[in-house]
Amino acid sequence: MEKKFKKLFETRWSDFDANHHMRHTVYNDCAAQLRLDLLIHNGYDMRTLSKLGLGPVLLKEETKFIKEVHIGENLTVDVEIIGLSKSGDRWNMLHHIYKNENILAAIITVEGAWIDMKLRKLTPPPKELNDKFLENYRSGKFKWIEKRLK
Repeated sequence: MEKKFKKLFETRWSDFDANHHMRHTVYNDCAAQLRLDLLIHNGYDMRTLSKLGLGPVLLKEETKFIKEVHIGENLTVDVEIIGLSKSGDRWNMLHHIYKNENILAAIITVEGAWIDMKLRKLTPPPKELNDKFLENYRSGKFKWIEKRLK
């Protein structure tokens, strides 16, 4: 069963450019905030991650813009897990950004990883975190991430 974490974002005057549509970076900022909110919602705030010596890092971010967002239109952003390595050190997430709740405005796909903050190397997170994410936010498009070639 496909499950998503989502949140409403109210747009602000500073989110818009001279063309009267939302700046391209705002889409990615909302997606990044949602990923942080997802961690917090599941008991992994920045303080907890710091105690674990763990941090999320982005390896790749791709945005497909579909519809303009204008001043006064709010965003609903969702996220789901579309990929995970067997060890859990790498992950892929998919975001849908809707304006006015149901008009698809953008799709953001991110590839990320967990990093050991002291060693500065990829590391698996606690098993509980992976289990919780797979149980609660696994997409119908989910695929296991293959090992990287060296």
